[in-house]
Amino acid sequence: MTSVALAVTDGMLHFELGLACEVFGSKPDAVRVPWYDLALCGPGAVRVGPFRLEPDHGFDRLPHADTVIVPGWADIDREPPADLVDAVRAAHEAGARVASLCTGAFVLAAAGLLDGRRATTHWAHTRALAARHPRVRVDPDVLYVDDGRVLTSAGKAAAMDLCLHLVRLDHGSSVANTVARNLVVPPHRDGGQAQFVSTPVPAPDHHPLAELFPWVIERLDRPLTVEDLARRARMSSRNLGRHFRSVTGTTPLQWLLIQRIRHAQELLETTDAGVEAIAAATGMGTATTLRRHFNRTVGVPPDAYRRTFRSRTGPAPADGSTEGTTPGAAAAGTMDAWQQRATATRPTRN
Repeated sequence: MTSVALAVTDGMLHFELGLACEVFGSKPDAVRVPWYDLALCGPGAVRVGPFRLEPDHGFDRLPHADTVIVPGWADIDREPPADLVDAVRAAHEAGARVASLCTGAFVLAAAGLLDGRRATTHWAHTRALAARHPRVRVDPDVLYVDDGRVLTSAGKAAAMDLCLHLVRLDHGSSVANTVARNLVVPPHRDGGQAQFVSTPVPAPDHHPLAELFPWVIERLDRPLTVEDLARRARMSSRNLGRHFRSVTGTTPLQWLLIQRIRHAQELLETTDAGVEAIAAATGMGTATTLRRHFNRTVGVPPDAYRRTFRSRTGPAPADGSTEGTTPGAAAAGTMDAWQQRATATRPTRN
């Protein structure tokens, strides 16, 4: 029987903890193989989110487990407790497989387990992880990373993806699929967390690009070049690139591509428009170009993304009525109106 130890202390996230308990602590009736011996290990009674938890064992149990799981760490700006960090490091040195869920990666990084390794965490904290632990090769786009005896997951639901991956490694796909069905979750999700990342236009400010961003967003259906953006911003292309790096952390063309992709995501979620129409509306030109860039950026094809995120109710008609309007028809009407408005209001290039 495989032993799994959950390392818990004050300041853990209860969602990830509960999720791991459900996967490794409850064997579905249809599973016929010996299940996990689950132990909750901590320094004593701890506060996990709004709950008070009584661990079964102390941290000294961790080095004796086959797998040690560190749930999410709530306050990433606070150093995790030294006794937790030391125990996780000792478990790894003793040969345990160590996995973190969501921001639990900060605990593994503090223990030095991620040095020189590829790892991930919740997309909102990947930059902080990379800045605080520069020896970690942070991948912000994946749902989880399996680097042998050290595994890390992205945020929230991605913790389930990693837990099911561990079950798959231990017991095979059939058992993992049974566990997933029992929990009413997909046994495997395509793509990475890039499909869940919100990339808003930087907030209005007094920086030199403040007026450029909304101008570009209104013209995503057009072929725009760096020279076009530089001309609009009244600066050289080199100066534009420098300001873009400072404000967005990326190049003008990469930022523009991301905005086109995000707009394509919005149209896939809220309209019935075909990929060709969406390619035109986002300035991608052809469906082939859209599919190539979308798959590379988001991690899944446009059709797969739409099946996952498609809104079940379309936008309401302009008069506020809903009678006689199907979700698809309403969404398609919105797409038609958007295309007509974009064409009718298209100004001459400045």
